[in-house]
Amino acid sequence: MLYDHTKIYVKAGDGGNGSMHFRREKFAPFGGPDGGDGGRGGSVYFEATTNLNTLIDYRYRHQFKAEPGQPGAGQKMHGAKGEDIVLKVPCGTIIRDAETKEIVADLIEPGQQVMVARGGRGGLGNVHFATSTRQAPKEAQKGEPAQERWLMLELRLIADVGLVGYPNAGKSTLLSVVTAARPKIADYPFTTLAPNLGVVEVGQPRRGDGFSFVLADIPGLIEGAAQGVGLGHEFLRHVQRTRLLIHMLDGASSDRDPWQDFQAINRELREYDEQLATRPQIVVLNKMDLPDAQEHWPALREKAEAAGYPVFAISAAASQGTSELMDYAASRLREIQREEAELAATQSLTEAEGPMLRPQPDDAFTVVKEQGVFVVRGKRVERMVAMTDEESSEGMDRLDVMLRKMGVTKALEEAGVKVGDTVRFGKVELYWGE
Repeated sequence: MLYDHTKIYVKAGDGGNGSMHFRREKFAPFGGPDGGDGGRGGSVYFEATTNLNTLIDYRYRHQFKAEPGQPGAGQKMHGAKGEDIVLKVPCGTIIRDAETKEIVADLIEPGQQVMVARGGRGGLGNVHFATSTRQAPKEAQKGEPAQERWLMLELRLIADVGLVGYPNAGKSTLLSVVTAARPKIADYPFTTLAPNLGVVEVGQPRRGDGFSFVLADIPGLIEGAAQGVGLGHEFLRHVQRTRLLIHMLDGASSDRDPWQDFQAINRELREYDEQLATRPQIVVLNKMDLPDAQEHWPALREKAEAAGYPVFAISAAASQGTSELMDYAASRLREIQREEAELAATQSLTEAEGPMLRPQPDDAFTVVKEQGVFVVRGKRVERMVAMTDEESSEGMDRLDVMLRKMGVTKALEEAGVKVGDTVRFGKVELYWGE
């Protein structure tokens, strides 16, 4: 079974707490602070590999947590860093944020790696807070909370050419004839329940004119597939990466017109993804060794050529016309690859003319009132509050000074905050005036 989508939860490791420690040695009665820093928490990465072809590893386990950083210790000893975790996924995996549906990464090449949850920074030990006027600071930072999120994993097979069409059109038979793949084949609909891949080789590699491409047998589509009827969504996602489609039509069907089948499947492709409607297609009438297909051929060829599609008549079971079809597909694929290379070169030349996007500064923040609670959002301010030890009066005093310097205090006062109101910074809630 092809397990090609799942939802998982990832959490990086929290940073280790800084140490509040003082030297206590016989001959150093005023040794001062020597608390070490906490270690950074481990991060969570995804890496593409060719050793996997499904997401079955994530079927029964859905939560992954990296190791937290260790706390600091006396004698300025830093805590150990938490170990990262690297989750392996097949090439062609798309990672989305489950909440926003935004694409986090599209891992295509083997070895491509992306960080999806960053480990928290370790808190500073009290040695960092010593000054000439405060030589015994009773303050140390807590470790930074790590990133955590739900992610959607979606596998889209990476194939150059896709075989599409109604069930029982002969797609699996063609794949078995032109490649070394051995899919299950039988004379009834929905024999293929998962996409199959094979490599087609044309030309003479020894003479230097060989060419190969990956051919995918996409299970039979039916009307309503774009709305999820049958297993439509399960299969349509695998068509999206293909550069060229071979549209197989069943010439031996006595109760359906091949051209109507062609139009029906194209409607499903268009409804699922507008770009699929513009994907180059080769129309193929299969089962030409049977009388019904021979009767359908003249009308189909006329309609396909009038619509601007290249059209072939083959018998996959008898291996008739399959070599010519693959030669044409290889030639058309070369043209598409050249067009893509030229387009990429053109875009790289004009890329600098587009708008330049600058990331929001870390100090930026917003203040809003939601259901009676003042909510402060901002990367730096949320991190600063989360790493402050609320039990330390010195730490809270420092936080008050930093909030005033950043302008957060003024913004809250302008928003109408009063003593005793609840103010939320990320996951931390404080009462204003504490």
